[in-house]
Amino acid sequence: MPENGDCGDCLLCPRMGCGAVRALPLIRMSGPDRYDDTADDHERFEAELLAQDRDARSPSTADLDDETARQLVRELLDAGTVTPVVDQRLLVHEPSDTAFESMQQLAVFHKGWTAAHDAGEADE
Repeated sequence: MPENGDCGDCLLCPRMGCGAVRALPLIRMSGPDRYDDTADDHERFEAELLAQDRDARSPSTADLDDETARQLVRELLDAGTVTPVVDQRLLVHEPSDTAFESMQQLAVFHKGWTAAHDAGEADE
């Protein structure tokens, strides 16, 4: 062991009370050019495909017109999934206990809720 107490095995040598930081040689590595590095391309591509698949499976609510929304709400009322609160002019979505003033909002919510509920069952 050297006289200064440095054991030679570590950066700091507290064993002998040295406490000095050992200088390490600088190693320069020429890293890959970030614009030419394609190592993660396959992961980004796979993530993009998974997102497209997920979007294709989920229903679109953008094309839900007023007549379609009314028909869906009628079906939900007949099935007992929606309860009208006549004196407050509300429709209550029973499975989620959420109230709506608009048939359009209720229909869009129900489609999204159903898709999320179905996706949750598929994950199990």
